[in-house]
Amino acid sequence: MDDGRWAMGALGSYEYLIALGSNRRHHRMGSPARVLDEALRVLAGEDVYILASTPALITRPIGPSQRSYANSAALIRTGLTPDALLALLKVIEARFGQRRGQRWSARTLDLDIILWSGGRWRTRRPWLTIPHPLFSTRSFVLKPAATIAPRWRDPKSGLTIRQLHSRCTQA
Repeated sequence: MDDGRWAMGALGSYEYLIALGSNRRHHRMGSPARVLDEALRVLAGEDVYILASTPALITRPIGPSQRSYANSAALIRTGLTPDALLALLKVIEARFGQRRGQRWSARTLDLDIILWSGGRWRTRRPWLTIPHPLFSTRSFVLKPAATIAPRWRDPKSGLTIRQLHSRCTQA
């Protein structure tokens, strides 16, 4: 992992950078930060190995939501393809009470695939684009990601996550 570029590993496994977010309390788990911790525990029980994760970072909302978000990032390894991982993430979101509706509204859990070891990926059904189309402009994604994968490169720009975060936070 020295150069930040990971290829397909042993036993057909892939590595992914996942962004986690929550800005709504869960009736059993409590605060959004605890929701993120529990989401990682659930994910780890689904044939997913958590390589690294960050503590929750509290950020201001984007869009119509008025609630602050807890955001974090995780590096994971799994044998799942991007489409299969996306399906799993949507099942986990639903378990936490995720409701689809207005974009950027309050949500109990949001799990997004940001990057994967295979480079670029795009499908129409389910709709999935890797790298995530907006990740390079979102400090709330880049800041936690830079702590666990600073040298992982965006396959579109060739820039590292550390470089993207620096550009995103410059005045």
